Amino acid sequence: MSRLAKKSIAIGKSDVSVAGGTLTVKGTKGTLTKRVHPSIDIAVDAAGGVLVTSKDRSRLGRVLVGTFASHVKNMVAGVETRFAKKLILEGVGYRVELKGSELVLTVGFSHTVALKVPEDVTATVEKNIIKLESSNKESVGQFAANVRRVKPPEPYLGKGIRYDDEVIRRKQGKKAV
Repeated sequence: MSRLAKKSIAIGKSDVSVAGGTLTVKGTKGTLTKRVHPSIDIAVDAAGGVLVTSKDRSRLGRVLVGTFASHVKNMVAGVETRFAKKLILEGVGYRVELKGSELVLTVGFSHTVALKVPEDVTATVEKNIIKLESSNKESVGQFAANVRRVKPPEPYLGKGIRYDDEVIRRKQGKKAV
């Protein structure tokens, strides 16, 4: 069994409810819902915590306990404070602009690349820095990965799209003889 699932998850000021196989977490920054797997049981206790247990002794049930405990913890944290990712464009002529609900990237291709921003993600652009925020950790992380996938940083000049805290290991390149 997961160590996360052995302890009760503190919910703070958020409201957690489970009904009909759906987990709902409401807080000051939004509301998140997630379907619960049939072999997982989520109980909200009166002491202000959530306990995730397995309904059966199957291997799948034991494996999913830790996964759903982590999901609940992230959902409770997301409705209290939003998750944020920062992406930086590096390179001569590389630009990004926000047109409506699309990010338009100019990153050295013969064409621009337009990516639709998900509904629950808020994107802001200033110069060559993209800041993504959402209550849902999964959606903000997946969209940031999709943006980075357009032009990952290359090791010789460091050009491309990278995370704010990412360190690019640089290679030396050719030497003059």
